[in-house]
This record gives sequence, C-alpha cells and structure tokens, in this order.
Amino acid sequence: MTERSRSALARGADWLAIGRSTLAWDGEALAVDIRETSFPLPSRFRGRVTVRPRALVMVPFALDRERRHLWQPVATRADVEVRMARPELAWRGEGYFDSNFGVEPLEEAFALWHWSRAHLARSEVVLYEGTRRDGSRFALGLGFDRAGGVHEVPLPPEVVLPRTLWRMPRVTRADAGAAVRVRRTWEDTPFYARSALETQLFGETGDAVHESLSLDRLRRPVVKLMLPFRMPRVIGPAA
Repeated sequence: MTERSRSALARGADWLAIGRSTLAWDGEALAVDIRETSFPLPSRFRGRVTVRPRALVMVPFALDRERRHLWQPVATRADVEVRMARPELAWRGEGYFDSNFGVEPLEEAFALWHWSRAHLARSEVVLYEGTRRDGSRFALGLGFDRAGGVHEVPLPPEVVLPRTLWRMPRVTRADAGAAVRVRRTWEDTPFYARSALETQLFGETGDAVHESLSLDRLRRPVVKLMLPFRMPRVIGPAA
C-alpha cells in the first residue's frame, strides 16, 4: 500500500516486514498483519489476513528464456480469513496466493501480459500469457489438483474482453463458442486491470479472477508521475 525505502525492510526465513506491516509463515498458514495509512484521505488501516493453503506448489516457472523472471503459484486454492479492526469488517472465503520474482524490473522484460485463475469442480486452471520486450510470446496453461500436483492443459481459444474505462485491453481464453462475462472489475488503472469473470473451460462453467498488465503503459512518464498519488512513498521504517 505504501512504497518504502530499503531501511524499512527486514526479513527472515519465514517472515517479512515492510514498515509496520508483516507477513509470517508458521508452517500451516500465512499471517499478514497490516498496519498502514490509507490514501489519499489519511486514516488508519489495521487488521489481519490469514491464508491457509490447501496444498503447496513448490515449482517455479520461468517466464523468459534466461530465467531472469520466475512465477510460482504457491497456493492455487486456500482458505482465507480477513479480520480488520479499521475499518471494522470480517470475511471468510476461498483465495489464491502466488509470487513473481526476478532480477530486473518487469517493464524491462515484458510489454504486456494476461493472467487468469479459474476454480473448477476438481481442479484449478491457470492461464498465463504475454509478450516479452523482444517481441516473442510466452503462454502457460496449467491445471492443479487438490494435492498441489501440476500438469499442462491445452490452451483454449482466445476471447477478447471489453476494454476498461481506462481503455486497458483484456484478453482471456475459454471453450470455443462459450460466452465469457465480466462480472465485476475490481481494479481499473491506466496500466492494470483486475476482474471477476464467469467463464467456461474444458466443458465446465466456473468463476475466474483475471488480470491484464500493460508494462508499455507503466513505462510512460505520465503514468509514473501518477503513481505517488496511488501509492505514496515514505522514507524510513515508520508508518
């Protein structure tokens, strides 16, 4: 929620602290304690999110030939509990947890990508594709079983979704002839969109979370000038 300097970062083998917010893994669950200040109207934001994976996926996938950028779907299905003190709210449901990591900024390696994760009756399906900075493309179609096992699935046909209010292009994949509906768009920014879809994959109708990320747009000077208004910067560890 807030960009911070190097001095605000601390970490161990099973925990991470950024400012006054922390993540800690106890072997069964990830506890995310949030202590932030909301923006642009300042107010305290306090609470805990607990993520309990039903299975762990310990295999990273390379997004480029040199393996400079890796993606790991740590938990394709998890039980999530949200308990916030400020604002006062609580929620329980199913969620997902993954990680991207690499040795250079994403915009140096990629121009655009689209990602989605769908819950089906017996498995989860992740579709991940995009265009690298050199013009080459990557595409992953992966299925995950309840034990965390992973297998490749064929990529269904491409479906072009309506653009967002910021005119972000959105593309997904679904069974041939299937209607895909955008149920809700949670995040709509000049370079990123995150949405809930109603889709059909491999003969099953299901709900999916979808994101589109334009690194070309992120590189534009005007977008970079807008970022501090979306994610303020704080120097030092204090919140």
